[in-house]
Amino acid sequence: MSKTWLSRLSGLALGMTVALAEAAAPEFATDDERNSMQIFEHARPSVVFVTNEQLARDPRSWDIMSVPAGSGTGFVWSKDGYIVTNYHVVEGANKVMITLQDQSTWPAKVVGLAPERDLAVLKITAPNEKLIALNLGDSSQLTVGRKVLAIGNPFGLDATLTTGVVSALGREIESPNQRKIANVIQTDAAINPGNSGGPLLNSQGQLIGVNTMIYSPSGASAGIGFAIPVNTVKDVVPQLIKNGRIIRPVMGFESAPEQWALQSGIEGLPILRVFNNSPAQQAGLRGVSRNNWGQLVLGDVVVAIDGKLTPNNDAYMSILETHKPGDQVEIQLVRDGQVIKRTLTLAAPPK
Repeated sequence: MSKTWLSRLSGLALGMTVALAEAAAPEFATDDERNSMQIFEHARPSVVFVTNEQLARDPRSWDIMSVPAGSGTGFVWSKDGYIVTNYHVVEGANKVMITLQDQSTWPAKVVGLAPERDLAVLKITAPNEKLIALNLGDSSQLTVGRKVLAIGNPFGLDATLTTGVVSALGREIESPNQRKIANVIQTDAAINPGNSGGPLLNSQGQLIGVNTMIYSPSGASAGIGFAIPVNTVKDVVPQLIKNGRIIRPVMGFESAPEQWALQSGIEGLPILRVFNNSPAQQAGLRGVSRNNWGQLVLGDVVVAIDGKLTPNNDAYMSILETHKPGDQVEIQLVRDGQVIKRTLTLAAPPK
């Protein structure tokens, strides 16, 4: 057989092999892979890099200078330049810089801080066409096992995607100011240092949480990460934009150490003193007093508000944060060993 025929037969065999291989090869992306890629490409432009700079003194010249103090992630909240991140990402910052996905960098103004929810709102003056806000989901619809995706800048590596599932709901973590953050989302999607402040998304590409911390002795992801639910974020962010802080109505009293009530066998919030012209005074609440021998006598102890227990100051403040000034509430008190009820109207906090 001639070399020409051998060459033609070899080419034909090779062509048939390639055709058969292509026919047998599976599709490049599964439905789940395609979903992850689409969400990443859709959400990536909304994710930003947050750099925190603080003032420090040069040990050689003693001059004051600005030095990098940390970095994290944030995301575009609205096209008018508002950026959301974690409070601990910008805590103590003298200067904050935001880097968008097109690598343009913008100085940011701190608009509002909520250390009790580990949230912060920043603002930049970038053009509207550069700012793409994420769609907001509903964290109350989450169930354990639902797919989630986290986008962030772990260890300074920008636009990193990790995936996982909701591994638990209703968790409680401690905020930077030692308040408790309730109803936190637990996920096994890898969250590492630098992911803080980044978005946690569902399979529809909607924001369902803000990644805030990991639980790990080593400081690296160990399969347990936490995110502040988006329903909390939707409540807090407008307050931070409008007022710079969470507006918590007041009753008008100062609380005493919780141990005072516990020594009397009562689990609640003891009132130290009642302020003049306050809702608490108008409702007849009593603070600590002294008897004829100069000994301190326990006054009223707040044990519940609208049926919700107040075993400590954190629980008390969390309940107040669900109300606004002008709301009427019923409080349960223990006075001289007896449970009594009073109704009062919450007042606005002092400016």
